[in-house]
Amino acid sequence: MSNQEKLKIIQNGTLEIIEPEELIELFDNEKPIAYTGYEPSGKIHLGHAITIMKLKQLQKMGFHIKILLADYHAYLNGKGNLEDIKVTAEYNKKCFQALGLDSETEYVLGSSYQTEPEYTNNVYQLATLTTLKRAKRSMDQVSRHDDNPKVASTIYPLMQTADMAYLKADVALGGMEQRKIQMLARETLPKIGEKAPVCIHTPLLHGTDGDDKMSSSKGNFIAVDDTPKDIKKKINKGYCPKGEIENNPMIEICEHFLFPNQETIKISRPEKFGGNLELTHEELIKQFSASELHPMDLKNGVSDFLIEFLEPVREFMEE
Repeated sequence: MSNQEKLKIIQNGTLEIIEPEELIELFDNEKPIAYTGYEPSGKIHLGHAITIMKLKQLQKMGFHIKILLADYHAYLNGKGNLEDIKVTAEYNKKCFQALGLDSETEYVLGSSYQTEPEYTNNVYQLATLTTLKRAKRSMDQVSRHDDNPKVASTIYPLMQTADMAYLKADVALGGMEQRKIQMLARETLPKIGEKAPVCIHTPLLHGTDGDDKMSSSKGNFIAVDDTPKDIKKKINKGYCPKGEIENNPMIEICEHFLFPNQETIKISRPEKFGGNLELTHEELIKQFSASELHPMDLKNGVSDFLIEFLEPVREFMEE
């Protein structure tokens, strides 16, 4: 596979790569490092699975994957005490393994190194280079809303930037909500003698309720280890406005998970409602936007797919 072909695979399903030329150069390196970090703060859901799928692609291209289980970050973001967060981190790790990252994936607990002198020295240096306004702005889509924000929210992006240097990341992967922090890292790391990573940004998945972001704290998620009954219930209650394609979580699930894995969506329905259907991506968009496909029929097709798609995850988690 040529480097251009590899780039095309990585670009598919991402919003941007900064910069593509730098990523192409990394393809020729031996075991470049791709990193992403997750706050251990609840269930692993389809929003996380989007970045995991991209990590799996990079892994197949020879990248060494490092996943930061960011316990201190979760603590700074008000997600609980460190003891409980570490328990959640172990559960999260098993979910990532269940989603298919291979055995060579390296999982790093943030608190295992984030008090070391080299790391804290970088945080202090970054603090002298980053304005308070820039630090707060970089957290807009990451931190919980707080009318009286804590100093912790401005330390968070500096630590995340220092993580990239400490973990020797050649690539930093994250959802679009991470963009401002990653751009801060691209700008400031070279100023303290560290390399700036290539940044890959994936889309945010809308919540099942139509909210801008799927989140365990909002309860608008499909967990990767949800039971078939829970999946069916959540999808049936989900937001799916008739005829609307944009910002429709059911359409997004099809585009990010279903069609990358199979050519058609299968929709089971009684003969009196037209009988069973198999639709390509193009046919689905055309029929749904013309209101020729009922939202409940689409939901049934999405539910059936997710139940089967996530079955290996449920089996792994039960071991």
